[in-house]
Order: sequence, then C-alpha cells, then structure tokens
Amino acid sequence: MSDIKVARIHAGQRAETTVTTGTKAWELFRDDADVVAARVGAPGEQSLKDLAYELRDGDEVEGVAIDSPDGRDILRHSTAHVMAQAVQQIWPDAKLGIGPPIENGFYYDFDVETPFVPEDLVKIESAMRKIIKENQRFERRVTTDADALDELKDEPYKLELIGLKGGAGADDTEGAAVEVGAGELTIYDNVGRSGEAKWSDLCRGPHLPTTKRIPAFKLMRSAAAYWRGDEKNKQLQRIYGTAWETKEALEEHLHRIEEAERRDHRKLGRELDLYSFPDEIGSGLPVFHPKGGVIKREMEDYVRQRHIEEGFEYVGTPHIAKEGLFYTSGHLPYYGEGMFPALDVDGMDYRLKAMNCPMHNLIYRSRQRSYRELPLRLFEFGSVYRHEKSGVVHGLTRVRGFAQDDSHSYVTPEQAPSEIKHLLDFCLGLFRDFGLNDFYLELSTRDDSKPDKFIGSDEDWAMATEVLRQVCEESGLELVPDPGGAAYYGPKVSVQARDAIGRTWQMSTIQYDFNQPSTDRFNLEYVAADGTRQQPVMIHSAKFGSIERFIGVLVEHYAGAFPPWLAPVQVQGIPIAERHNDYLFDIARQMKSQGLRVEVDDSDDRMQKKIRNAQLAKVPFMMIAGDNDVEAGAVSFRYRDGRQDNGVPLAEAIERVAAAVASREQV
Repeated sequence: MSDIKVARIHAGQRAETTVTTGTKAWELFRDDADVVAARVGAPGEQSLKDLAYELRDGDEVEGVAIDSPDGRDILRHSTAHVMAQAVQQIWPDAKLGIGPPIENGFYYDFDVETPFVPEDLVKIESAMRKIIKENQRFERRVTTDADALDELKDEPYKLELIGLKGGAGADDTEGAAVEVGAGELTIYDNVGRSGEAKWSDLCRGPHLPTTKRIPAFKLMRSAAAYWRGDEKNKQLQRIYGTAWETKEALEEHLHRIEEAERRDHRKLGRELDLYSFPDEIGSGLPVFHPKGGVIKREMEDYVRQRHIEEGFEYVGTPHIAKEGLFYTSGHLPYYGEGMFPALDVDGMDYRLKAMNCPMHNLIYRSRQRSYRELPLRLFEFGSVYRHEKSGVVHGLTRVRGFAQDDSHSYVTPEQAPSEIKHLLDFCLGLFRDFGLNDFYLELSTRDDSKPDKFIGSDEDWAMATEVLRQVCEESGLELVPDPGGAAYYGPKVSVQARDAIGRTWQMSTIQYDFNQPSTDRFNLEYVAADGTRQQPVMIHSAKFGSIERFIGVLVEHYAGAFPPWLAPVQVQGIPIAERHNDYLFDIARQMKSQGLRVEVDDSDDRMQKKIRNAQLAKVPFMMIAGDNDVEAGAVSFRYRDGRQDNGVPLAEAIERVAAAVASREQV
C-alpha cells in the first residue's frame, strides 16, 4: 500500500491528511454518526458518493449529514428502494418504474395488475420494517449496457431507461436522472448478512450505507401516474412516502401535513364560495365567484396602483397573435411544449400567448426611443395560457389560464443594477402588505452543459448573472443558487416566501434579458446621448406572478381568514331579533358609503347560529345589535376570534373597521 493525500472539508475549514490507498470515505467520518454520504472529488469537481467510495489522491472530501438537503434526498431515495423491494416481495410480478426523492419525501411507480388500496400500504410498511431491521447493505455495482439489458430483461421500464443513458431524454424524463443520467451505468444491490443480493435496482446513487440507517418513514398514499409523465404512455401506480432523520422530525412533518390539509385552498374555496373549477370549462381554468371576485379585484386594484406609483405605464395586449411573433421571441423554439397548439385563423397559424413580453417589445418598437425615456416601464394584467400537463394541474397554484401582473423595464446597461434593485424592493414591499414577511432569494443560472437550451454569448450570461448576484447580495437576504434554472434568454432571481406554516412558495421573478432586444430578435434600439443607436436591456418582472396562484397561496397562508382589507365581507350585521334589522341595515348603508363591505343576516336563524355562520365564513368583524344598542346608538363589536366589546358607540365601531382596512392589518 502507498500513501495518498486527501483534504477533509468541515465547517468551511480545509484539513489535509495522509491515508493509505484503499481507504474508504467512511473512515474519515467514523466518529460522526450523522454522516451518511460524502461530497468527493478534485476542487471544483465534487460529486456525491457513497461512504464506501475508495478515496483517490488529491480528493477533497466533505461529509453529508442526514439532516442536510442532500442527506435527506439520499435517505428518501434509499427508502424508496426499500419500498420497491417490499412491493416485489409481496407482488413478485410488479414491474418497476422510477423512484426519485422529491420535496419532503419520495415515490416509486409500479406496473401492477390491480391498483393499490390503503390496506396494501400497511402490508408494504410492515415488509419494509423487516428489511430495515435486517440491516441490508446498499452496494454499488458498475455494469455495462449489455449486461444490464440481460439482467433486467424482465423489467421493461428499466430497459427503456437504459436506452436513454447519456442522452437528453434521461434528464428530460420525470425522475429518470436518479436511474441513469450521464456516465457509467450502475446497479445497487441490497445485500443481506450472508453476502447474498436480496434485491437489485438500476440506480446512479448514492445511498445510505445500510437499511438500518433509515430512522423514520411513512407511506402516505397511492395514485395513478403516467409512465415518464406522458399521458400517452401506460398508467402506472405510484406510491408516495416520506422519510426523516428522526421520529420527531417525521411527527413534525405529519403535523404540518395535517395543517396544510386544513388550509387547502381548494377545500376552502368551496367552503367560502370563492371559486370553482367546472369540468365543462376544462382542467386548469378556474372561475371566480362573487366573493372570490372581491379578493381578485382588490388585489388587481392594489397592484395596478402600486405599479403606477413605481413609474410604470399601463398597456394592454391581445390574447392571441400570429405564430411568427413567438418564433421571433424564441418562445416556440425554446418553450414550445408549454404553448397550446396553433389555431387556424383565415388560413394562418395563430397562438394563444404564453408570455406578454413579445407584445410589449412591439409597443417599445412602435417609434424611435431616446435615452431620455429610459427606464421605460410597461405593465399590464395580461391573460396568458400555458399547456400544462394534466398531471401537474393543481387548483389555483398550477393552472392553464391565468392573469400575470407582467411588467417589462427597458433600460440602458448602466441602469440595469439600479432598476433590478428598484424592482426587488417593490416586490418585497408588496408581499409585506399582504402579510408575507419571511423571504429568501433564489438565483437561477444557465446550465453550461446544455448550451442548446439557452441563447446568448458566454460574456452576456456572465455579466447578467453577476449584476443579479450583486443586487441580491446587497439586499441582505439569504441567496440560494439554482443552477440550470434560468430562462432560455437570461438569468433570473425569484423571491421565495415562507407562509404561516413554513412552506416555501416561489413568488416574484426578475429576469435579465439581453436576447429579445437583440438584432436577431426584435432589434430594439434607443438613441444614446452621443447620437448612436444602442440596444437596451430588457428586465422582466412579475410581482404576483399569477394572480390566481397568489390568491391560492394567500388562502392557505391565512387559512381563509383574510385581513379586513381583502375579506369579501368585512362586517356581518347580526340582529338579536327581527325588530333590530332596520337599525343594522341603516348602519350598513353608512358603512357602504365609505367603501366598506357589509352584509346583514336577516335570516330566521337564532342569533348564536348567525354568529357561528359568520365565524365559518371567516368574517373579520361582527356588529350585534339589540334593544339597548338601538337605544344607545351603539353595537356589540365582535371579532372573529371570539373577543367581544359591548356598547361600542356606532361612530367608534365604524372607525375601528375603517382603520383596520386602511392599515391592511390582520385582526
């Protein structure tokens, strides 16, 4: 044996050490039970490896803790393997699909004769616990395409994935990258104490050292899913599960799920009569009922006024355009799968627009522009249409038709940093007005390994990315990288907001675009101070993004209990007896004249039932009136949390409501 030098990275510190050839990664972490894998390789070229990886001279090695994002992915993917092993123990004829880790969990797809039922999940969990208890080792084995095709000849879906190895199809296929991706082909064996392989699966890895390193898991549900996410393919059965580093973390997650179910905007939308999703219209195309329309109108009025205050000019563009426009913009070549098929109009192909920016470019180009006009800021509520796959459409948060509060700033290159800062401040202020105060930023950059998916020079991409990075860092907010997440025409920063139960939602996006203004696209120009014609930078920004989606987020954030300024009904008048109706209707007229939204419950229900109905409708304020109130010109002022002040003078009661609405506070 000979000596080799490696460097262990821990807490940002680099410590060089000498080990012998054949040393495994786990030996560097023998005293750290939380480490389940390693990030290994030459500086700048590190990748995730199993702890059984044999170290090489010059490697830098960093432990991956089980409670880190990568560690949880490895835990969950390993649990998915155990689940698939259990399924094939119980149903030997089950064929394996794909089983990747996902946010907060994992899934695995199976081709089985009969769909899974809840009782089946109980059986699978029991079999999984036995496998975990056996402490089977996850062992990586390199194979050839020919050997893998022979070994997996009874697994048709795995054979298809082997055919994708190294091609674009692997990365484009839902979850396929965990199986094959690029590079060598590997199989992981689950090996028992006797050294015999108990079960095997095509997989890139890495995995936990053994099954006993799975501390806590639960199978959640089963559902139908098309193979490779394509509705033209066979429908498989998907089992979803979750796995966590401790039993306590699992319990906390399950509690969050219960809370999320209570807040589900689809359920609350029905209960509060806000919106619906009629089958007769089509999937992903919601309609807003009167109460939901109030929320939508308030949001539109708010953001329209805020754009005007921030220097934007309101414009309007049509829903469809000739197909050629979207070739010019690059959307059809680079985003064509997200657009609806062409419409034949007088023998010409038209498209429903998926973006507003091409039409805003035509407004900019409609006449000569001077540097004195820049920044030129255009804004509209543009209705756009995205051809989302049916499997991903979800309530208001993933729809096919929606309104974007879409804006485009045309600036000189020198103005770009200050304009991006202006837009970021605008977005953050807007979210605070809507009760969201916990943010971080995500910087989406180009994937240099896929040059065919992006347009523009390396220099332009580097410059645009650096401008966004500097503005983000100066904001003082946490900045998280998103490699490969950029739009085809430029990098972007997105505001990620955490809601009341800690979930993260992508909200505003700000995108730096040096491509659409170029001579190859829309050939946008402005006359500079020296008389030359220069190309502006185009900065895309959407504050709400989709108004529909933002409403869905807010419904869940507030659990339907909107702050008074957004609440469809701000005050519910509740008479103790029928003779008090007129008094409350008169109060309602006074309040409506001030722009407040008031209803009076003059039904035959008893007073306590009326109060209960108002609470279920999540009305912020109730004004209750009886004989003493009528005589004193007062009301009993009740909040939706049950607090009540009796004998409140009418003028004071109205002022309380008006002040809460004006301040946008939650009550």
